[in-house]
Amino acid sequence: MNTFIHKAKTEHYAIPQINVNGLIWIECILKVAEKTRSPIILGTTDKIIDFLGGYDFICKTIRNKIESMNITVPVIIHLDHGLTVEGCKKAVDAGYDSVMFDGSKLPIEENIELTKQVVEYAHKNNVIVEGEVGAIGGNEDGVIGNVQYAKLEDCINLAQKAHIDTLAPALGSVHGKYKGEPNLGFKEMKEIQETIDIPLVLHGASGISDEDLVKAIKLGHAKINFNTEINIAWSNELREVLTNDKSLFNPQQILNPSKKAIERTVESIIYKCQSNGKV
Repeated sequence: MNTFIHKAKTEHYAIPQINVNGLIWIECILKVAEKTRSPIILGTTDKIIDFLGGYDFICKTIRNKIESMNITVPVIIHLDHGLTVEGCKKAVDAGYDSVMFDGSKLPIEENIELTKQVVEYAHKNNVIVEGEVGAIGGNEDGVIGNVQYAKLEDCINLAQKAHIDTLAPALGSVHGKYKGEPNLGFKEMKEIQETIDIPLVLHGASGISDEDLVKAIKLGHAKINFNTEINIAWSNELREVLTNDKSLFNPQQILNPSKKAIERTVESIIYKCQSNGKV
């Protein structure tokens, strides 16, 4: 992943991370990534890992799907919001390419120390590590928080002391639906990027305008995470199909339109991130 993430940063596009919420997500995401010739990151949030079948199951399932679909674009399997050192280690052992340790709710020194433990274990296995500073607001996949802007000093300390590969500084984005207009800290982004020369990660991108996404990419964001807008498109389509024809019971007839909704939304996201054709 390091090669692709640094290429994205240098060439001013972002690799989308699309969160997996079930098996149909895997097929839809891979299909669109291959069609658009985009590198792609499949994220599994630590909070729902049991729902997905566990680290080993979901990682092997994604890899089997990559092989069976003859996918040729780069696919990165990422643990999103790993909440414990042990959980991150399990993801590494299962074969993940990248893990995020989310120590953002901890005092900065504790965040640094635990992130450092994850980095030491992950790097031995050629797995890269994302760290987080500040607090991303909202509620998504059980990850709940109030917005708290990342401090430049904390970003520097986490990057330099824990030796992380990518940094997610909380600068006004939220998980889930936005209430009102997003207010991103572009001034702070610029300061962080000019001080710490590592790729940045933007969480909670669903609901942020295309214009603001482009600004964030220019200010060093090489990975951008999406989940909510895909789930909304999927659930709206599913709801409409079931409402319009209450006689339906065949799973394929019910699910196929909602899969198309996932594909349309993922394709739109790839073009927003300008990662299409970057393989």
